[in-house]
Amino acid sequence: MTDNLRLHGFNNLTSSLSFNIYDICYAKTEEQRAAYIDYIDELYNAERLTQILKDVTNIIGAHVLNIARQDYEPHGASVTILIAEHELDEANPEKTEPGPGPLPETVVAHLDKSHVTVHSYPESHPDNGISTFRLDIDVSTCGHISPLKALNYLIHSFDSDIVTMDYRVRGFTRDVDGKKLFIDHDIASIQDYLAEDTKQAYQMMDVNVYQDNMFHTKMLLKDFELDNYLFGTSRRDITFEEARDIESRLRKEMLEIFYSRNLD
Repeated sequence: MTDNLRLHGFNNLTSSLSFNIYDICYAKTEEQRAAYIDYIDELYNAERLTQILKDVTNIIGAHVLNIARQDYEPHGASVTILIAEHELDEANPEKTEPGPGPLPETVVAHLDKSHVTVHSYPESHPDNGISTFRLDIDVSTCGHISPLKALNYLIHSFDSDIVTMDYRVRGFTRDVDGKKLFIDHDIASIQDYLAEDTKQAYQMMDVNVYQDNMFHTKMLLKDFELDNYLFGTSRRDITFEEARDIESRLRKEMLEIFYSRNLD
């Protein structure tokens, strides 16, 4: 659509992407749970999150106007970046066409517009040893840039057991004849912007409301290796019965988050 689209004035459609990841682990003792939260706080501190958001702005093609960041006590961090847009290069239509964006190690730049935010939420359940880390990233842009191009980078930047993504195009713009346009690009699913290795690694579910330009995709990691979920211990240090019980509780936690409801 954008190839032949002639607008009256500025494209003031707003494209918003909400990207949430969850990391689940088992930390048996109070000391291990405290160590897990300290580990997450250090791994995803405000400095590192700022760099991730800078990379996101480069990927979608944005110019950083202002950065505000904060590490919280006792834990957690937030970063907000205001961004602004340059004109999209007509020789690079891949900026808006469906397809995965670059990986973390191959980030390339050029563009700008609106804001990018991130908030971290480490937490632990003292009753059963399950600890959960959640990270929320919101990317809001105007004009031709698509926040969906940041998805590939974001997914590969975190060890994510569960990912939920919401994309919505709001408002309207007009063509040269005055006709309202409520979306300026073709999209069937957020999955169109995911790399093939991501699609193979996750169980995925879509809920899309096409008439309102709202798209929702959630992902649950298929592979489950218990050692990857044990913090401060390993599979060989626990009995078979303990391992089975821990795995059952971990899977229950993951399914409850994925389906957004408590399970018996």
